[in-house]
Amino acid sequence: MTTTALPESRFAVARQVADAVLFEGYVLYPYRASAAKNRLRWQFGVLVPPAWGPAHGEHSFQRTEVVMEPRGAATLAVELRFLHAQRRTVEEARTDGSFTAVPELNLPDRVLVPWDEGTEERVEMTVPVSELEEGEVSLPFVRPAREETEPVLGADGREVGRLVRRTERADGVLRLRAEQLDVPYRAFKLTAVVENTSDWTPDTEGAARADRDVVLPRSLVAAHLLLGLSAGSFLSMTDPPEWAKASVATCANRHTWPVLAGEPGSGDVVLSSPIILEDHPGIAPESIGAMYDATEIDEILALRTAALTDQEKREARGTDARAAAVIDLAESMPPEVLERLHGAVRALREITDPGAPTPDSFGELFDEDAVFKPDTPWWDPEHADPAGPARDRILIDGTSVGPGSRVVLRPGLRRTDAQDLFLQGAAAQVEAVLHDVDGGVHLAVTVEGDPGADIRREQGRFLYFQPDEVAPLEGA
Repeated sequence: MTTTALPESRFAVARQVADAVLFEGYVLYPYRASAAKNRLRWQFGVLVPPAWGPAHGEHSFQRTEVVMEPRGAATLAVELRFLHAQRRTVEEARTDGSFTAVPELNLPDRVLVPWDEGTEERVEMTVPVSELEEGEVSLPFVRPAREETEPVLGADGREVGRLVRRTERADGVLRLRAEQLDVPYRAFKLTAVVENTSDWTPDTEGAARADRDVVLPRSLVAAHLLLGLSAGSFLSMTDPPEWAKASVATCANRHTWPVLAGEPGSGDVVLSSPIILEDHPGIAPESIGAMYDATEIDEILALRTAALTDQEKREARGTDARAAAVIDLAESMPPEVLERLHGAVRALREITDPGAPTPDSFGELFDEDAVFKPDTPWWDPEHADPAGPARDRILIDGTSVGPGSRVVLRPGLRRTDAQDLFLQGAAAQVEAVLHDVDGGVHLAVTVEGDPGADIRREQGRFLYFQPDEVAPLEGA
């Protein structure tokens, strides 16, 4: 076993998507530490110390299992990638030469605030497949605790403060093994386990009392694997050949999901990600750069970022260097680049594909009676006045429904979102009755019992249903 990886070019294409996984949700619009949605961070692929995880529903390991067909004296290259959180505090310089911690430090171009930064970490190894046949191969790793300071200079060049970055120790292990399959071909089930092995326990009354903010610097954040064969290929976990379907069905992936990556049509690279992807995922060709926000809606994010006030931009620049880069990107974007983001519908390319569905085949996908049809045509000026008070309420099953009304959710008629199935029969409160320019009616709701309901109201991020997808609750 060695700790060198396959040539960088082998993982180059897959790493574009892996980078998006690594930094997904790193800092969300409006890119300020003070924003409510930036106070609970890092939800994907967090491997916590074993003493803390079970009591909080988080995991200390992830396991990848995938079928591979190595050829000859093939070697397997593995690259584990994760973020190591480092806590940044802000200190202001005093006249006596000392420093004191402050909640913010105002500078002409930015406002520095405490924040958890993420440093990218890699653990790389290459091992012959024949060695994996003989037994498990493991590679322990340690990221030691450290502390660094960075001086902060004012406009006149004098030191006005400093940033102190503290990183806690993180321990882990990467385990690999290969099991010969009972199939007509030379094929193996590859198992790769990544585990946080930290023996850390909190000082206060046991692990269950520790705060997540204390645990994150000791965790492997957004952990994922890149796997590459020097000769041979991996099999798709979603579309394996007939002879391998039974073997693929025995693969048990925990807290991660492997997909074929690399160039389309190739099978020598796998990305095992805590975010479920399809085979050969790719970055949208129109994308102008990372914006770290829910796998990107570049045009909307760019426009809204450019519209932030100067003070909001100063706060974002002081939050994180990556947030500052997003602000600079939005401010410097040429009009022709922004125009490229508008109206890109890649699905239309399938129309010219001989294998694409014909118009006659679309009918079976939709139940015409289940689709809500507006009573008014596109942008009927006679019905476009949004100011009428009667528009704040509508009749559903003979009951007047408006803001504050309680309803029961009955989604599914349009089969547009699988997540809606989990809300079947849930009680919700109507926050607003909205009308679009087609004459359609939409109810903005929050689900009762949702711990994030107050944040949704604050940000105006509701769930939306049409009138035939809800029923008034009696006595509400």
